[in-house]
Amino acid sequence: MDAQVIVVGAGPAGLMLAGELRLAGVEVVVLERLAEPTGESRGLGFTARTLEVFDQRGLLSRLGDIEITDLGHFGGLPVDFSILGPAHSGGVKGVPQAVTETMLEKWVVELGADLRRGHELLSFADEGEYVEVEVGSPDGPRRLRAAYLVGCDGGRSTVRKAAGFDFPGTDSTMEMFLADVRDCDITPRMIGETVPGGMVMAGPLGNGLHRIIVCERGTPPRRRVEPPSWEEVSSAWQRLTGQDISGGTPVWTSAFGNAARLVTQYRRGRVLLAGDAAHIHLPAGGQGMNTSIQDSVNLGWKLAATVNGTAPEGLLDTYHAERHPVGRRLLMNTQAQGLLFLSGAEMQPLRDVMSELIAFDNVSRHLAGMVSGLSIRYELGDGDHPLLGLRIPHVDLVGESGRTSTTELLHPARGVLLDLADDAALRAAAEPWSDRVDVVTAVVHGPADRNPLASTGAILVRPDGHIAWTAPGSVPPAEALARSFGAPRSR
Repeated sequence: MDAQVIVVGAGPAGLMLAGELRLAGVEVVVLERLAEPTGESRGLGFTARTLEVFDQRGLLSRLGDIEITDLGHFGGLPVDFSILGPAHSGGVKGVPQAVTETMLEKWVVELGADLRRGHELLSFADEGEYVEVEVGSPDGPRRLRAAYLVGCDGGRSTVRKAAGFDFPGTDSTMEMFLADVRDCDITPRMIGETVPGGMVMAGPLGNGLHRIIVCERGTPPRRRVEPPSWEEVSSAWQRLTGQDISGGTPVWTSAFGNAARLVTQYRRGRVLLAGDAAHIHLPAGGQGMNTSIQDSVNLGWKLAATVNGTAPEGLLDTYHAERHPVGRRLLMNTQAQGLLFLSGAEMQPLRDVMSELIAFDNVSRHLAGMVSGLSIRYELGDGDHPLLGLRIPHVDLVGESGRTSTTELLHPARGVLLDLADDAALRAAAEPWSDRVDVVTAVVHGPADRNPLASTGAILVRPDGHIAWTAPGSVPPAEALARSFGAPRSR
């Protein structure tokens, strides 16, 4: 074998997956068609859930000073994300996707991932016991073998097409433009503005640079092999706003559509998909990169346990079981936002009704949780504890080694059994899993009335941060450990 896992694509999904696998000691080769990053940034920040994911791996400090915002929207209608409470500090704005990708690339290379730029996947075959891959490289064609192949190669995924994944959904009905431009003055429209004929969005990026999005109704989708010209973009902007920005200097331009598709399965044998390779949608609310990163965090520890021989039966199949519903809801909410944002005057009554509904806290909380990813909850075992299946919140702790937190405990991407009741019997029961689960005895630091873990004496946390068991539980701790982490270590 040339590697245990081959990842195709060095975007956010592929890099995050490579990092998760390397934290578990898996040998990873990342194939990236581009010889150098483009430097273009579709995304300009990330959601509160992705902030949590980066924080649980100790990556936030690598981004330097970041700006948190509670301002969001649903289909262009403002939503105050502070409704989710102080435990969730809002999303991060002003961090271009290119900066996020650079941070992730440095991280995975430091961890020992074999990142091969200028290497394009040409073909592959799932041979049952392994996957054989043909790669075009700067030195000519090469063949590689790995136990698993993961396609993180975007909406036009070569892996998805070659493996025969079903990809049902709807085609684009319109074409929209996105561009970064300098040397012109553009009125900010931070969450977008519906105008006669379409929708426009604009925001300053600093240093005289502006990001604009132009959605003109009635523009048929086109299959382009080159980006749209600046003349096309600026002309559409002038038709919708009356403002002439043709004298500006474009840094880059791009076109996109409102297609919505989701694969019917995230895994076929030894081939898996993550990120845009598995789901494409209107980029409403900036959810694409965030969902892709979270796909990879869910898959990473499960694929690593499978490769390392510690996974319980069926663990890898839970990747599809847990993430496919997330993808389905992603398409549902982005299509709904598209209807609100991109339709004409006939949609105004519905916009007005939605604006009234958003004034209710329960509605705002529901929409903010949906767009941010904070409402995701997996079906994890029996029991009705309110924390079961959710991500563990950030809680400051004091243990034998001093101050720590639930976030810091997840930095190594291992399971964590948090003993909050100094239970010697619990620790003894968990000892046979100590090669993959850290047992930590601690107490919560802070006011008792603000302790989100007050209702439990122990919590079993998966490497992705989701809670798999609480005490008292419906099953003994050893059974819960085996269900998530496989058979105990032989004595």
